[in-house]
Formats: sequence, C-alpha cells, structure tokens
Amino acid sequence: PVPLLLAGLGGLFSARAGLVNIGLGGLMIIGTWFGAWGAVNFDSAWAGLLFAAVGGAIGGLLHAIATVSFGVDHIISGVAINILAPGMTRFLSDQVFSNWEGGSITQSPRATGLPKVNVPYLSGAKLPESLPCPSFLPGGDNPTCGVLGGIADDGWFFVSDLASFVEGFLTQISLYTILAFAFVPLCAWSLWKTRLGLRIRISGERPEAGESLGVNIYYHKYVAVITSGAFAGLAGGFIAMELAGGYREGQTLGRGFIGLAALIFGNWRPGGVMVGSLVFGYPFVLALRDGTGESTHALLLVI
Repeated sequence: PVPLLLAGLGGLFSARAGLVNIGLGGLMIIGTWFGAWGAVNFDSAWAGLLFAAVGGAIGGLLHAIATVSFGVDHIISGVAINILAPGMTRFLSDQVFSNWEGGSITQSPRATGLPKVNVPYLSGAKLPESLPCPSFLPGGDNPTCGVLGGIADDGWFFVSDLASFVEGFLTQISLYTILAFAFVPLCAWSLWKTRLGLRIRISGERPEAGESLGVNIYYHKYVAVITSGAFAGLAGGFIAMELAGGYREGQTLGRGFIGLAALIFGNWRPGGVMVGSLVFGYPFVLALRDGTGESTHALLLVI
C-alpha cells in the first residue's frame, strides 16, 4: 500500500489546486529510475530517496509548464507523461545502466533500501545487547522476547491471532514505510492549517476569489503540481529500492492509476487516501504470497 499512499497524496496536492494528475504512473516510473540511480551511484538509500523525489518533481514541473503556463488540458498532458516516461527511462538505462556492472537496458544494478527497525519489547524480534529482556516479559532472558510474541505463542482464541497480526506491523519496519505514513498527518496539516495550503486550495476551488485578494494563482498551482510529482517520485523510489531491489522496466504495474483511485475513494483527503491505499494495496500483498493456499484464505478477509 505504500506506493499507492504516496501516489495518492501526490494526486491530492494537484487535485486541490484544480488539476487532476493523470500522469502519476509516468511520474512513478521516473521515480523508480532516479531512485535506483541515486542509491547505486552514491551507494546510499537516502540518496536514492532524495533523487526519486527530485526526478518526480522534475516531471511534475514539466506537467505544470504544460497545463498551467500553456493551458494544455491536464488529461492530455498526464497521458503524454505516461506514454513518454517508459521511453525516457529506457533511453537513460541504455546510456547509464548498460555501462554499469550488473545493469542493462531494462534494469539497474542492485540497490539497497532504507534500514528496517523493530519496536523493542513489543515486536518479539531479537534485541540488541544494549536492550536486555526484562524477566517479567514473556520469554524471560530470551533475546527474542516481546509482549506480543508471548501472547501469540499462548494460543488464545482470537487474541493470539490479533497479537500476531499487530506484531507484523512492528517487526522489520522499513524507515521508508514509517516516512510514508508520517506524511499523512503532515499533508493534512499543510493543506488545511497553513497559509500555503489555503492558497493552494483556493487556487483550485475559487481562483477568481484568490486573484481578487492578491494570491498568485499560477505560482501556487506550480507548487502543488511539483509537490505532486515529488510524492509520485517517492512512490516509484519505494518500488525500486524496497520491493524490487533496483530499477526494473515495467515494475510499477499501473499503480499510478490505482493511487488515483485511492484518492477518489478517500474523498480527496489524506486520511481517506490512507484507507484507500490499504484497501487497494491488499491484492498486491496477496500476489507476494507463496501460493500454498494462504493467499486464498486471506482473500476471505476482503469478502
């Protein structure tokens, strides 16, 4: 759900400024390439995250120039980005990745993701020596002790299953995932509690009223669309660095349109986008199962 969440938040900024960003998928593709390039070239996942955002922002800038300055229909401009992005990244891969060891015209060398963390004393994951396990917790002096893990091992009806489910959210959490979900309240605050957010929203809802009050409508539309591109780029960076371990051609799998669907499902609000991304991201999680029938059982939860 993380790529859908980031793409949906990106679409939120653009939509609030009066432009539906159909080009989220293309901007995500750009983010996958730049994220992998930054991570491999600088041997740093943080550099990959930064360049993924920058690459998406550059794509958003082109979208803003076409729609805001030249008045191109935002649907046409977005579709054009979706068409051009795969060809552009393939050309860049031919020029760059093909010359690197382990790379080719369709993929980059191996790129590592951000570090993963555990919640001490809750997740049940192995603790560092600096955090010894207190004797009153399940497991005693066992370095893999944890409250939720102990409850899960007790075999209580429903409660143990629930504890095991929650433990999964607290074990080996990528910092990229934490950052993505932290953007939800941050976006809500910036759009509804700041002067910039108010001006972005008035640029989309009542631009003539904003102009009468001296608001630079073009400037704020640019800010919104570029921000939208940066979020879409971050979504692509997550796919490249966290899910695939590098850039792979065609790896976004149409997530841009699904992120837009999560935005509509969420009624154009950050909290709703988060819920929509969890709902629409569930089938993608099923695709990662090992095919032993567990995914079929999990699908019953959706029903």
